Amino acid sequence: MCYIAEGQLGACDRYGNQGGKIVRCDPLTLLDRRIAAGDEVRPFLASEWDGEVFGFENLDVTAIGAGTTYPDYKPAPFIVSRQIDGVDFVTVVTEAIFSYCGVKVKIDTDRHLGPEAAWVRAAGEIVGHVTTAEYGSQMLSLGGVEHLTGGSKAEGRVTCDVLMRLCNREAVTLAIDGGAEVVVQSGQPPIVDGGREVRMRVGCGSATIGMFAAQWHGLVDEVVVVDDHITGVVSEHQAGKVLGWPDTGIRIKGRRSTPGRYFQVARPGLGWGGTDVDDPLAILGEWNPGKGARPGLTLLMVSTTGEQHGYFVLDHDLVPRPAPLPEALRATVALIAENCEPALCTVLFVGGAGGSLRSGVTTNPVRLTRSVQALKTSVSCGGAPAWVWPGGGITLMIDVATMPEGSFGYVPTPAIVAPLEFRLPREDFRALGGHDAAVRSIEDVLARGGEYGAEVRTVARPGKG
Repeated sequence: MCYIAEGQLGACDRYGNQGGKIVRCDPLTLLDRRIAAGDEVRPFLASEWDGEVFGFENLDVTAIGAGTTYPDYKPAPFIVSRQIDGVDFVTVVTEAIFSYCGVKVKIDTDRHLGPEAAWVRAAGEIVGHVTTAEYGSQMLSLGGVEHLTGGSKAEGRVTCDVLMRLCNREAVTLAIDGGAEVVVQSGQPPIVDGGREVRMRVGCGSATIGMFAAQWHGLVDEVVVVDDHITGVVSEHQAGKVLGWPDTGIRIKGRRSTPGRYFQVARPGLGWGGTDVDDPLAILGEWNPGKGARPGLTLLMVSTTGEQHGYFVLDHDLVPRPAPLPEALRATVALIAENCEPALCTVLFVGGAGGSLRSGVTTNPVRLTRSVQALKTSVSCGGAPAWVWPGGGITLMIDVATMPEGSFGYVPTPAIVAPLEFRLPREDFRALGGHDAAVRSIEDVLARGGEYGAEVRTVARPGKG
């Protein structure tokens, strides 16, 4: 159904018209175990190929550049046979068209990006929402069929563009209703309201005390670790009690949980420990002299990343006054920072592969689903192993950073196009009704190409593979 003028590209930029024939513009990608870096492009033309290949045992055909089965009544573009440890395995490759897909974005930051369930926008269009935060990371859920097809045309186009750019490891600017603007890029630090994040938190305030209470013991009278979720107070905390830490008479504004752990000491924000406070003393109440408060008592307040810290001494009125941080305590603050991992963005593609594309593998699609669920058929995307969710259907998830660059495309539906490979023993392939007559060798693929006449390139295996 593509109508493309001579010498032009189609709307998706994936196919072009060359001499009256629809040709796949991106090369079919083979993974080569021996390539450490870079890539090599070989034409899909037998006249230009001398027949000599650098070890077929090192090559795997991926679905990148393979073309699609659509409208899904025919075998997949390439079904390749290969001997692995003496067993004949079949790899079925196709570029899958995903209307039911999205990304989960993990943003390592202590900053408050926005309230849970808040809309996430790109170019003014709603493309997803904020979901539950995890330990040291804010999480976004973007895309999905409702945003791709359930809203306006503009919403669908922008959502598709955001998904494709994120999956291809490009930077995307997102605005969160009632929250921050964040620049997200796979494998790169997030940029929150113009500031580049450096590290994720070492833990909540309570966990920070559990890790470092012994480092502070004997150097300071009290330590408060400020955190949006669980602020810790060392003198009340069990770690402090085990060390014999005396009471200090400190009072914390907020809801007390178990000893030494406080919730809701401030509102979420971009300040200390993900709160909205710039002055950590704002979370303190009046000190209690009957519980150990005294003039000269020393106090260290620190965030969960070590980025913010302050040292105070109580005056005669039991008011904390700023003082220079002692050299001995500098090492403990630096230790918090040292134990924080680098702040990064992680983009996980999630797609439902349980639809008609299964017909490109077998004449009885449910058998493929059952084979995947039974772990007899492995699933990969661009040669990188995918994680398949339990339950019905074939719902897969993969870290896009483990895939070759430029693995994703789109169609104007709008929908995302992603490489998809199924691998299983040929005996099992036949048993599930696979298109056995369409099986080819890698030698044949290199010599004769495929329906869409693309070139071939070999690239390094993603990750450590």
